[in-house]
Amino acid sequence: MYRPTKKSALLSFFSLLTILLITSCSSSKSEFSKKDVKSSQKLIGLDFDKKYIDTLYPYLKRNKEAFDSLRKYTLDNDIIPAVRFDPLPLNFTPKAQTGFPEWEIPDNVPLPSKKSDLAFYSIPQLASLIKNQKISSLELTEFFIARLKKYNPILECTITVTEEMALEQAKLLDAELAAGNYRGILHGIPYGVKDLMAVKSYKTTWGAEPYRNQQIEMTATVVEKLQTAGGILVAKLVSGSLARGDVWFDGKTKNPWDTTQGATGSSAGSGSATSAGLVPFSLGTETLGSITSPSNRNGITGLRPTYGRVSRHGVMSLSWSMDKVGPMARSAEDCAIVYSIITGKDPKDGMTTDYPDGFEPKKDYKSLRIGYLKKDIEKDTSLSKGNLEKALKTFQEMGITLTEVELPKDVPYNSFDIILRAEAGAFFDDMVRAEEVDKMVEQTQRSRANSLRQSRFIPAVEYIQANRHRQVLIEKMQVIMKDFDIIISPTFGNRQLIITNLTGHPVIAIPTGLDKEKHPTSITLVGNLYDEASILLLAKAFQDQTEFDEMHPEGYTD
Repeated sequence: MYRPTKKSALLSFFSLLTILLITSCSSSKSEFSKKDVKSSQKLIGLDFDKKYIDTLYPYLKRNKEAFDSLRKYTLDNDIIPAVRFDPLPLNFTPKAQTGFPEWEIPDNVPLPSKKSDLAFYSIPQLASLIKNQKISSLELTEFFIARLKKYNPILECTITVTEEMALEQAKLLDAELAAGNYRGILHGIPYGVKDLMAVKSYKTTWGAEPYRNQQIEMTATVVEKLQTAGGILVAKLVSGSLARGDVWFDGKTKNPWDTTQGATGSSAGSGSATSAGLVPFSLGTETLGSITSPSNRNGITGLRPTYGRVSRHGVMSLSWSMDKVGPMARSAEDCAIVYSIITGKDPKDGMTTDYPDGFEPKKDYKSLRIGYLKKDIEKDTSLSKGNLEKALKTFQEMGITLTEVELPKDVPYNSFDIILRAEAGAFFDDMVRAEEVDKMVEQTQRSRANSLRQSRFIPAVEYIQANRHRQVLIEKMQVIMKDFDIIISPTFGNRQLIITNLTGHPVIAIPTGLDKEKHPTSITLVGNLYDEASILLLAKAFQDQTEFDEMHPEGYTD
């Protein structure tokens, strides 16, 4: 988060107005008049006298020269602004953690009589088959690659099958296992990643037509970590165009429960492919709902970690101060396993942290202090309300005491997308100026293309003011969270999603069954900063008591 200094707080109207005028021009050499200056004031609610505009005009022309000079220098994608977000409230100390457990791998898992059932096995079950050599890494990899090829024409969830690399790695892992070298629970387990994550020698399209053939010759840190742990990347899954929605340059990713629906997104491919059993797990990203939403729509479990827990090196930026990477799987336990591999400080990503981390799956969940958003749940008018209420009853039957709580009020929520849009506009500035943005598939009022164009009209002062209000929100959220380990919330229909993405709090979305239209529903658990352990613990306990995480769509077991 940007914590304003006196100098930054005094950013002048002069530089702001220059940005508004100059960046709206199609060419950096376009001239502007005093009349233009006067008209532009209406956008930001100012009305300077003519004599002040006369004195402003030469200043603005000098500013234009400075802006033009900046554009002569190239900025690499991995350059993060010197203005950095810190989600910590004042005087906050992260909760102590005990580290991650030695993951238990069952010994008695049989191969299913119907091979297609493997598609919906958990990570520990697949690990058992691999470790006990009941199936080879190569066989399992070929199995999931075949499923990706078979069902992708229906779901449109995959951009690239990384077949050559996957088969080569599978053979290597089989040889290592035969030699007695077992890397751990992910040894030989296939997976997919959202196509915002770079993988050397393969295209990274960001789901957008201007980048259809983009190849970034590096591999994202999270992919490297999974590969080192023995995971086998089999697919780069659909990202909605530049991390917006479920529409990409070749179509719309489908929800396998109902292919008349989109998978929502932008981690649409990860949600759809994981739900349909085309991969055992996947990685998604979230800025304002892109792990949570497809997890809900596709009936899977999605963990969005605390901001800064997981490296974004080699991952497309939409908003430097809001982007997070997290696992999407069938269960909280599977999410915890994947999270334990990808979390941690990365010297290549200055936003990552080294605060204590961990997960205790055998801890008594009844020791957790749990609040719930009673009024938000009562106001819910969606088809998921009935399952929400049943989930609360299940928690109570598990011996949990629920305390009513409310989210912060009196905060300008409608203004916070200023932060996201301004940062996205900076990252994609070259594309907008080159008019490559015109090639994007969606060009509607609410499209990413239109959002990037309008970002050039966001005043620098308003961006900083929004971040000051963000700090107020962080402190207000801490006043509430300090008394709880977890807050139970509807996944949608309230302010939770925007609040927690702005404050950086971790959440996990877990399935709660199907509504009357046979569509998946979910509930969200909100945790304290840097305390993924608590929400994972309660989510696992809930899933131990229910079977919703074991449900999967029909028609994908042929």
